[in-house]
Amino acid sequence: MDLLLLLFSAIWYILPAYVANAVPCILGGGRPVDLGKNFFDGNRIIGNGVTYRGTFFGILFGIITGILQHFIVILYMDPQSVFNYGLTGYIILGFLLGTGALFGDMLGSFIKRRLKLNQGQSAPLLDQMTFIVFALIFAYPLYQQPVNLMVILLVISPIIHFSSNIIAYKLHLKKVWW
Repeated sequence: MDLLLLLFSAIWYILPAYVANAVPCILGGGRPVDLGKNFFDGNRIIGNGVTYRGTFFGILFGIITGILQHFIVILYMDPQSVFNYGLTGYIILGFLLGTGALFGDMLGSFIKRRLKLNQGQSAPLLDQMTFIVFALIFAYPLYQQPVNLMVILLVISPIIHFSSNIIAYKLHLKKVWW
């Protein structure tokens, strides 16, 4: 598989996770998942940045992305391609990748609170990698991908995450650029 096709395949596969991870910045807010509670160390469990609404819409848009991918495959790509998981498959994949991404983001927030980092403080690689690693873990039992595709995702995701954060910051969707 040539590098360009591998790159496209990797982004196509993980797209529901990227969308699910981005949507809470736009549609989040409201009640935090940790309900404002503190952990044993006296710090918030997760913090105000992870909310029920953001989690719901993140997962929902992960699923919607999967559905859109299905129709793109049917309309514009070879339906016999490796990208054709079928409608049900794309719904499940969107759910798994979206849920995994948001779980990873929550875990990252949990770890940041244990490290006494405030919401919005940068934690290089932790901010960029937990969502992608857990998206891959959640989807893996049903959708195993080649190792080279997963390695590509681990390499490009911090770059994509960083770039999208800068764009979100410039659009006033985020308070910090990282």
